[in-house]
Amino acid sequence: MKSFVEYSSDSDFSIHNIPFGVAVFNKEYIGCCTRIGDQVVDLATLYDLGYFEGIQGLDDNIFEAYTINEFIELGKPITNAVRVRIQELLQEGSTLSKDEKTIADAFYDLDQVKMMMPVHIPNYTDFYSSIEHATNVGKMFRDPENALLPNWKHLPVGYHGRASSIVVSGTEINRPKGQTKPADAEKPLFGPSKQLDFELEMAFILNRNSEMGESISTKEAEEAIFGMVVFNDWSARDIQAWEYVPLGPFLGKNFGSSISPWVVTLEALEPFRTASPKQEPEVLDYLKFEGDKNYDINLEVYLQPENGEENLISESNYKFMYWNMTQQLAHHTINGCNVEVGDLYASGTISGSDPKSFGSMLELTWRGQNPLQLKDGQERKFIEDNDTVTMKAWAEKDGVRVGFGDVSGKIIPTV
Repeated sequence: MKSFVEYSSDSDFSIHNIPFGVAVFNKEYIGCCTRIGDQVVDLATLYDLGYFEGIQGLDDNIFEAYTINEFIELGKPITNAVRVRIQELLQEGSTLSKDEKTIADAFYDLDQVKMMMPVHIPNYTDFYSSIEHATNVGKMFRDPENALLPNWKHLPVGYHGRASSIVVSGTEINRPKGQTKPADAEKPLFGPSKQLDFELEMAFILNRNSEMGESISTKEAEEAIFGMVVFNDWSARDIQAWEYVPLGPFLGKNFGSSISPWVVTLEALEPFRTASPKQEPEVLDYLKFEGDKNYDINLEVYLQPENGEENLISESNYKFMYWNMTQQLAHHTINGCNVEVGDLYASGTISGSDPKSFGSMLELTWRGQNPLQLKDGQERKFIEDNDTVTMKAWAEKDGVRVGFGDVSGKIIPTV
């Protein structure tokens, strides 16, 4: 496929992608959109002009909505048909390619739009599914010889997070304050976190509701997963370390998480499927799956001090995940937990075996013992005020590139 819209060969948003998002156009109105190269396409206008006629089930202009929830709830037979139609419209020689008025009305340069939260997220769960990350944390905080807890290889460990504080890329994050207890202190102290961290994650978004008592199997899971985003699970390590026993993360996590504005469909990621790591011991029957369920997605993290240069500090890959999305969703619902359209499920920190692939400052600096050296001579043990963290994700194979763009956030001082 070749598009009539020109874009660079390293663009995340090739004609093979067709992601979905929500934008404010010309500071005037909000609507659902897609992206090709550096052009954002207003889908509501294309609908009004008849470009989606003939797609069964697409009876109303749901692209006028402020989120993509209504669209993705239509289900994959319809959403896939829309995606394929958009690909056809964007090809050279298409009817749309010759319609100059519609192109003028529906296509916008990036600087003419502001990206919004793409989905309303009713519920958010964060998993802990990278064996390298879990092992590193176990070595740091527990017994290096028995880093993984006994349950870790038997089920996808996770916790329920706070959906209300998930924000779109570009939103500033206030440094959280709370209780901490330094090792040399007799009692806890109160104040701003001194060990603020990022966590490199991906997340998937559901397109369906389920009833209480219903479970979604590993075979059914991909039909329920619309697509994925890049996810930064900001973490206050010192607050987390004091509060997490016995119930797990709380204030050290729920002050903010950042997502990329474009939701990339599983269909766009289909060429990049890859085998999962071997799981030993054998998992229980409800967690077994067939076929390749991991995805070869390159990941990068950059840290930029205020008025400074970007520093590439981590290079990882989503294929390292020990527990895959189908297993995560199957486990999440095996007890009859009901799910909702727009629910977001984060992978947990994605780390590889190479220290350069570690997905958090906690690991990259080994709990602050080995500070990172930045280009300008500064050091970082954790994230400081006015630092910006940017994550990038893309897949590439046989000349086809599909990416997610960036998720970026700047840490500003405590309120």
